[in-house]
Amino acid sequence: MNNTLEKAIKTLPIKGYLDIEVPKDINLIDEINKLKKEKNAVILAHYYQTGEIQDLSDYLGDSLQLARKAKETSADIIVFCGVHFMAEAAKILNPEKKVVLPDTLAGCSLADSCTGEGLRELKKKYPNAIVVSYINCDAGVKAETDIVVTSSNAETIINSIPKEQEIIFAPDKNLGAYLNKKTGRNMILWDGACMVHEAFSMERIAKQLADNPDAELIAHPESETPVLELAKFIGSTSQLLKYVQESPVQKFIIGTEEGIIHEMKKRAPSKELIPALTSDESCACSECFYMKRNTLEKIYLCLKYELPEIHVEENLRVQALKPIEKMLELSQSIK
Repeated sequence: MNNTLEKAIKTLPIKGYLDIEVPKDINLIDEINKLKKEKNAVILAHYYQTGEIQDLSDYLGDSLQLARKAKETSADIIVFCGVHFMAEAAKILNPEKKVVLPDTLAGCSLADSCTGEGLRELKKKYPNAIVVSYINCDAGVKAETDIVVTSSNAETIINSIPKEQEIIFAPDKNLGAYLNKKTGRNMILWDGACMVHEAFSMERIAKQLADNPDAELIAHPESETPVLELAKFIGSTSQLLKYVQESPVQKFIIGTEEGIIHEMKKRAPSKELIPALTSDESCACSECFYMKRNTLEKIYLCLKYELPEIHVEENLRVQALKPIEKMLELSQSIK
């Protein structure tokens, strides 16, 4: 091991990525594709990544789609271009494969809001409740969960649970409140939220709608209730994408992380797409800082050195796997 690599590995816990200078005279995309072929690697990317990473990926999708691809892939190495809990879920599903994340500090404010220990304490207060957790959580929370859901399949899965069964829903209170309204439930909600989707301003969006009377607001259910009440359509990332593609409407205000607009423009090039405004008047859209920590340079280094690697302790992995497999089983009918 050379000194540069050894030094970079030592700083991984602090920096989250291999801090090694990338040669300026190389074509990063060509080099990444070459390394992928040599190492039988696959790149999975979430819709909230930058456009160049989305275009580079082998599979682009939302949490449910990427969980399925992670389970199905025959690759030896999975490069997960998303945030930490997503890469961790890929490792839980594929213990025999090497899973790498370009930057381990690509975290999630929602996942950080809930811990396995905290969920255990809540379960003691409601011993007859089952736990349904949004996939945006870490392995410790998944291990305390009965069924994992994504925004694509949550309503279907909750409706499959007997009405009389008490449910704790974690960690997203906004998604939980939306699901309570849709399903007629009164689930016990963990008090967590996504900073990206809570950043939207109902007042500023209302003005956007007034200024664009021919536009529809479409929003992700992680957004707060006042924003959702303005929305013409509410859905998961992939559902929002499909709606824009298939709707006869020509102008949309997009109430989710701005990264999805890249794929929307590719699928519906004739349509006008306007990012929904946040409470921060200096910002034109809501962007996930964590998602954008991944870069082409970090992907290149990640593939070249196969670091940073995601590890999950085996007993924890086995416990966290059960609710994910239950989700995949119950959501087979969802595209």
